[in-house]
Amino acid sequence: MKTNGVYVDTVGVYIPERRVTVEEAVEQGLYDEFSVQYATGLTAAYIAGDLPALDMAVSAARQAYRRSGNEIDDLDFHVHCTAVQHGPEGFYPPGYVLRELGASGVASTDVRQHSNGLLAGIEVAVGRLTGAAGAETALVTAAENFTSPLIDRWRGFGTGFTASDGGAAVLLSGEGGFAALRAVNSGTMPELEQWHRGEESLLPFRGEERKASGTMELLMYFNQHVMPLDKCMEMIRDFELDLVHRSLVDAGLNASDLRWVVAANSDSLMVEQTKMQPLGLPMSRSTAHFGKEYGHMGACDMAVSLNHLLTNGLVAPGDNILMTTSAAGWVSTSAVLTVLEIPHWARA
Repeated sequence: MKTNGVYVDTVGVYIPERRVTVEEAVEQGLYDEFSVQYATGLTAAYIAGDLPALDMAVSAARQAYRRSGNEIDDLDFHVHCTAVQHGPEGFYPPGYVLRELGASGVASTDVRQHSNGLLAGIEVAVGRLTGAAGAETALVTAAENFTSPLIDRWRGFGTGFTASDGGAAVLLSGEGGFAALRAVNSGTMPELEQWHRGEESLLPFRGEERKASGTMELLMYFNQHVMPLDKCMEMIRDFELDLVHRSLVDAGLNASDLRWVVAANSDSLMVEQTKMQPLGLPMSRSTAHFGKEYGHMGACDMAVSLNHLLTNGLVAPGDNILMTTSAAGWVSTSAVLTVLEIPHWARA
């Protein structure tokens, strides 16, 4: 989908103060030497403790608004993105974010696409900014707190990830911003839906003892009983590369025109094999070399990496940025941005 007249006004992030390195996690028996030496390349996880994910999303949104200079009263649309549950069953997370921001009467929606959520939320917001709704501003928020007895942040998501806590916000505008959104494309590959479900029941929780989530157990079941891992990876590579190519074509660009490729903060080898090599690009154009310092913050990774690029002087006007994510389902989204200017808050 080619997009015209949609801009990134500002981004905001919230990174918890507590940072635990993988070496410290190994010493505490939370992680293992093999993963440190041979698997992830990730170096740490940020831990929010008892700070709710939604409060981190609110903090990130407030930073985005401080940077923009706009009034929250002018907000037209809000999307919130979740991976794990952000409150009691039946609770509506966007309502909490908007109440804390003091934005009453704003249309909102909840996008639950896990790591793919922020880009999926941006795609939803594009419809409000360019369609019949006539919205002028849209706020997309995301946050995660993986501190839970039901989640193993170090090993529960496989050797390619360390789960970090944090919050993020992207403020979109139809009037202008530091970057233009050139294209965004999404897709679903339902053939892999069971990959993250295994043989688990579709019925709601019925009172049996709940255990910590074990993504690897689900993946292994699917690979052993339904489809082998190499076939899954081949399908994912082709599926996601098609979405990336569609976004590049819509933006009128070639892969060689990209200054940066922003992917989820995960195993560097995974990023190289599934993102960079298919595009014929070197890892030096990937954000993986600093993303490993943050760990995987669910849907927040896109905004956290973009903020890092801006505030560390790693982009210039005219730079093209590809953002590409995926998640269970199997869902994937790719978006292309072009930097128009370096915002004042990134030059401070």
